[in-house]
Amino acid sequence: MTSVREQEAINRLLAFLQEWDNGNKTTRSRILNDFITLNQGKTGPELELEFSQGGSLFLARLTTWLRLSFMFGTCLNELLEAISIFLSAVSGSRYLFEFVEIGGILTVLEILGLKELKEENKRQALKLLQIMTGAGRKYKELICESYGVRGIAECLAKCGSEETQVQAQQLLESLTYGNPKYQHQVYRGLIAVLPCASPKAQQLTLQTLQAVQPVVKTSHNSIVDALLGILQTMHLEVQYEALQMIKELVHYNVRSSLLSGLVMLLKPPLKEKEKIRPKILDDPSMAQLTASLPVFMQQAAAAKAIGMLAQESLDLCEELIQLRVVHHLLYAMGNQNHADSQRQASLSLEYLIRAFPVVAEQVRTAIGEALFEQLMTNAETMYIHMDTVQADILVSNKVNIPESLRGERHVKEAREKNE
Repeated sequence: MTSVREQEAINRLLAFLQEWDNGNKTTRSRILNDFITLNQGKTGPELELEFSQGGSLFLARLTTWLRLSFMFGTCLNELLEAISIFLSAVSGSRYLFEFVEIGGILTVLEILGLKELKEENKRQALKLLQIMTGAGRKYKELICESYGVRGIAECLAKCGSEETQVQAQQLLESLTYGNPKYQHQVYRGLIAVLPCASPKAQQLTLQTLQAVQPVVKTSHNSIVDALLGILQTMHLEVQYEALQMIKELVHYNVRSSLLSGLVMLLKPPLKEKEKIRPKILDDPSMAQLTASLPVFMQQAAAAKAIGMLAQESLDLCEELIQLRVVHHLLYAMGNQNHADSQRQASLSLEYLIRAFPVVAEQVRTAIGEALFEQLMTNAETMYIHMDTVQADILVSNKVNIPESLRGERHVKEAREKNE
C-alpha cells in the first residue's frame, strides 16, 4: 500500500498532467515557462523527485506535442528548452533514450530544415543535438544514420545568424571525433558547404576542415575543386583560411592534383574578349573588369599559395617547377588588369629564382636583363613601373625548363645555398 504522502504526490502529478492535457496554448506556455524557471540544471533523480517518479510521462507529452506542432512554431522555443533540461540532466540517460525512441532525432532535424522558422528555434534544435553528441558514440551514429550531417551542413550554409552558424560548425566537428564509422561522411559534408554563398560559413567550415583533417587522415578528391573555387572570394578572412587549408593538404593524397590546379589558375581560361592583352591594343570596359574580378582574385590567391608552398620545402619547389610554374608565374606578372596578381606572382617567382639557379638562368633569358633586374631589385613594386611592352613580354614568355635541368644536382645546389 502507498503511504499518504506518496498518494498525495501521485495525485499532484495526475493533476499536473491533466492540466497539460486539457490546456490550451496559453496554459501550456505558462506550464513550460514555469518548468524551465524551476528546473534548470537539475539532475535526473531531482527531476524524478519533482514529478513523483513520473518525469518520463511529462517528457513523452513534450515530445509528442513537438512532433505535432513544430511546423507551426507553437511555443517551439519553450518546448525545445524544456526537453533540453531533461536530456542534459546528469544521471538522466533514460530521458535521452526515451526521446530518441519516440523519434526525437528526426523531428529535431526536420526543424533545422524549415526555412520559415526563427533562428532561435534552430539554435535550440542544434543545442539538443549537441547534448546527444556529448552522450557518446552511439548517439553520434544515430544522428548520422538519420541524415543528420546533411541537415546540419545545410543549416550552416544557409542560416543568416552567425551564432547559429557557429553552433552548426561545432556540432559537425564534434560528430567527427569518436565516430570512426561516419567521420568520412562528416568530412564530405563539410566539403559540400564550401561553395555556399555565406562567407562566414565558408570561414567556419575551412577552420573545421583543418581541425578534422588529421583525424580522417586521407583527403577526398572533391576538396581540391571546392578549395580552388573558394579562392575567388573577395573576403580576406576566407582566403586566409583557404590558404591554411592548402598548406595542410599538401601532406595528403591530393597533393599532386592540388599543385597542378594552383598552377593552372595562374593562367585562367578567360573568354577571348577578356584575355590579357597590352592596354595599348585593348581597353576593356569597367563592366568586363568587374565580371573578371573573381577570376583575377583567384589568380592572385593561387600565386600567393604557390609562394607560401615554395617556402615550405625544396621538394615542393621542384614539383612546382615540373608543372611549369615559372612560365605561369611570368604570365600572371603580365596581368595588368589586376595589380595583386602581378605582385603575388612576382614575389613567388623571386623566391624560386633565388632558390634555384636554373630558374634564374631561364627567366633572365626569357624576359631580358633589364626586366630581370627590376624583378630582383624590388619584386614587391615591380608592377607599378611596368609598361605595356614589358607586360606583353611576360605574357608571351616561352619558359619551359627542360627535363635534364630538373635533376638532383639543382636540388642539391639550392639546398647548399639555403643552408
